[in-house]
Amino acid sequence: MDTNTVSFEGQVGLVTGAATGLGFAYAKLLAGMGACVVLHDVGADSDGSGRDPQRVADAVARLRDQGRMAYGEHTPIDNRNDCHALVERVLRQHGRLDFLIHNAGWVEYQPVETLDAQRLERMLDIAAKAPLWLAQAAWPTMRAAGGGRIVVTTSDRALYPQYVQQGLGAYAMAKMAAVGLVNVLAAEGAASNIIVNALSPVAKTRMWGISGEADELHPDTVAPGAAFLASRQCSEGGWILRASNGQFRATRLQEIADVQYPRDLCAVSADSAQAVCDLWNDIAAPSTSHSAGC
Repeated sequence: MDTNTVSFEGQVGLVTGAATGLGFAYAKLLAGMGACVVLHDVGADSDGSGRDPQRVADAVARLRDQGRMAYGEHTPIDNRNDCHALVERVLRQHGRLDFLIHNAGWVEYQPVETLDAQRLERMLDIAAKAPLWLAQAAWPTMRAAGGGRIVVTTSDRALYPQYVQQGLGAYAMAKMAAVGLVNVLAAEGAASNIIVNALSPVAKTRMWGISGEADELHPDTVAPGAAFLASRQCSEGGWILRASNGQFRATRLQEIADVQYPRDLCAVSADSAQAVCDLWNDIAAPSTSHSAGC
């Protein structure tokens, strides 16, 4: 086989939030490319509440009807023990875990003045803590196998101020935390060929408020990006892959040339609050515009 050919023959993967929408699109494509895919979904409503194990059972049945290898899991992943137990079941039943895509989550609007601690913690548990605990559980087996791939979901609604929406404080916190987690896991995993990246997808699903078939921005047009990040052909971690409408852009924060961190940021010097105020237009300008003097 060509080593540059993206294939999942003989591989086992876990996709969370996989009963519908983006997660199902990922699972369908990966299974179609030869993977044995474990679809995990608790069957929550669009606000994260409720449980319906039939939803993932139906998704698995759809894939099996197409001749694809698919299995279902529906237990909670609310804490470390739950996440470890899920990975342990996958390993016990299938003997390996080559890739993990954490897609589970929801969008919930709650203004800052009314945001309550319980709902914030619930959002963080699933969108930020669960990928950490799932990765922790998968780490030893991936390292022993000579590598693995982990994909964590973030969002343009957190990454870019111009796309932020009011009321998404908890959601944005969790999605930015996911990026920080990816950066650290990518560094920790590199020596063991455990490649960790983030995916920032846009698709019209029930999280968008869509019921039925969307008129555009289909989940299937995002799935190739997820498949690449989960593949052995993806050899570098720490990226955020933006995916929307069949288009892809890899991005990450990158320091400008000549910075000697942390003593010389190759930036504007100021010795008082007033100086910062007076020089703000220069300070806030794109970094490349004031790097020449470094």
